[in-house]
Amino acid sequence: MADIKPVAGVAQAVAASALRAQQARMRIIAENLANADSTSQTPGGDPYRRQEPVFSPTKIAGAQGVRMAKVTPDPTEFRTQYEPGNPSADAKGYVKLPNVNPLVEALDMREAQRAYEANLNVIETSRAMQERTLDLLKK
Repeated sequence: MADIKPVAGVAQAVAASALRAQQARMRIIAENLANADSTSQTPGGDPYRRQEPVFSPTKIAGAQGVRMAKVTPDPTEFRTQYEPGNPSADAKGYVKLPNVNPLVEALDMREAQRAYEANLNVIETSRAMQERTLDLLKK
């Protein structure tokens, strides 16, 4: 019985680290979506730049979990649109728009949700296995 709980606890700790990482990823995606149409406050200035999460392995309860190490700006080019009357337009009349593609963000969000759900299932299954093992040991 002494070996059962630590193994289940490790699985739960690793899955919990993944839950936290995916939750942080979803916050970044939401921020990207919220700023998908924002423009610069100054003429010719740069608008919001899409952010990308960077994950790294981390030790958790003697096993390897995951954490969000940092957030980096997406280096892809900004989109431009001809709007000479826009206060954010440059001297040629072009407005820089964020490098955020809402379709890509929606797909990333769905992937993050599925990963979150999968790790939640790991925690629930681990608990159920732990409870079932204890029930068997009581008999």
